Amino acid sequence: MRLMIIQRSFFLVAGLLACTATATAQSPGWAEAMFEEKNHDFGVIARGAEATYRFKITNNTNQQVHIANTRTTCGCTAARPSRDLLESGETAYIEVSMNTRKFTRKKDSNLIVTFDTPSYAEVRLPISAYIRTDVVLTPGMVNFGAVAKGTATQKVIDIAYAGRDDWKILKVETKNPNITAKAIEKERNAGRVKYDLVVDLKGDAPVGDLRNQLFLITDDTNSPRVPVLIEGRVEAEITITPRAVSFGVLTAGGNKKTVNVVLRGRKPFTIEKIESESGNAAYQVQLPKTTKPVHVLPLSFVPSNKPGKFAETFTVTIKGMPEPIQFTARGEIAAATAEK
Repeated sequence: MRLMIIQRSFFLVAGLLACTATATAQSPGWAEAMFEEKNHDFGVIARGAEATYRFKITNNTNQQVHIANTRTTCGCTAARPSRDLLESGETAYIEVSMNTRKFTRKKDSNLIVTFDTPSYAEVRLPISAYIRTDVVLTPGMVNFGAVAKGTATQKVIDIAYAGRDDWKILKVETKNPNITAKAIEKERNAGRVKYDLVVDLKGDAPVGDLRNQLFLITDDTNSPRVPVLIEGRVEAEITITPRAVSFGVLTAGGNKKTVNVVLRGRKPFTIEKIESESGNAAYQVQLPKTTKPVHVLPLSFVPSNKPGKFAETFTVTIKGMPEPIQFTARGEIAAATAEK
């Protein structure tokens, strides 16, 4: 009898441990909890305007997460994920775009995200917008593209209005201190008004992505604000991709994992040295000897026998550059599973 009780207790404890190991991903609402925002309203937007929004998703479970499918419930919207596989702690974006050229007036849709790993789940995120027909943007956004650091750049888009004879753009608002904008009236005739929207990016704008909105403030009573999307990227002389290297979850004492780090310059360059902040010998990287505009660095990590999270900062010194550039690496070592 005592032997039977011990056996039952053992199986009960083992079952509890197994449930605990997967509780993070199996608990109700685990998939929805990964999304920073649960819905999005584009508000009132002009016809032809580029209307996109990024739903941020962070894998806050202790397991690998796979996005099996993304779809929308209306042809007025489309969606695509920046990546479909997320290790524990990793972040991705699901970009949703509204088709303002084909569709007008009030539009409602849903973004449906389906997961199949670590278990099946479906998340539904409401999306809405009102696409006005009297204001048209051509092109639909201010796109600076890739701009070299220290270079001032200007873009112009057309604004066409059909309606009141006295319709006006009173001012242009932008919260980005590196961007200035103004609306210049070009034509006014029989209820049709045309403006040029002139947008300038300052030469001292910092390195990084540009993703902002500016607002046309009009004299409309009901919808005075018209949003205009701004996108672009200010690039340094040399860029690193990825800036944050993820090794994911590795098995303690297991095989090494290698991730390619790409350094891309506007002209050929030479890497003088690569240093890690801690000097941890678990990281391996070979210093290239050639001079060229693109260098691919295979960065390897050999997991130790000690479970836990790891992180490192690497400094790359470029010949002729006064300041070095940096990138980071991180991951987690999981305990090896005991063989049966």
